[in-house]
Amino acid sequence: MIILIESLIGIALFTIIMVIFTAKEPLTSVGDYPPAIRKKCIELGLITERKQRFTRADLIRKGIAMAVFVFIFALVLKHFNRADTFWQGFIESYLIWLIIDWYDALILDCIWFCHSRKVRIPGTEEMKEYKDYRFHIKQSCIGMLLGLPACFAVGGLTAIL
Repeated sequence: MIILIESLIGIALFTIIMVIFTAKEPLTSVGDYPPAIRKKCIELGLITERKQRFTRADLIRKGIAMAVFVFIFALVLKHFNRADTFWQGFIESYLIWLIIDWYDALILDCIWFCHSRKVRIPGTEEMKEYKDYRFHIKQSCIGMLLGLPACFAVGGLTAIL
């Protein structure tokens, strides 16, 4: 039951962060958009062409978020879940990670992103790629893999605390 509550809190925080950044200024999250939309943004002169998908600022922002995730989850799991071992910390944090990841893919991406006009970038509004469900599911699978090292760190920190 406590993992469900922690997952719901994580979902609420993640949703607030994503909605604030993306709805306020969709170009802030353009690195997370399907490739055809990013390409169109380059053609329109809204962003500059770059060799990598994410800017240095994007990577720093995502790295800080990951470090905060590791630290907070280790503390939460240690104090609320009474996780004392690496495996308890890893398994419980990865379960929460998966719940948030699937919520992101199914609710935020496949429902909100694919159907909301608030996330449309001017000049790309009618592109069919906004409803590219396969892209979002694929990104979710990548997110599941990215969660492994983060949750290994949570497990390690949980065991150390």
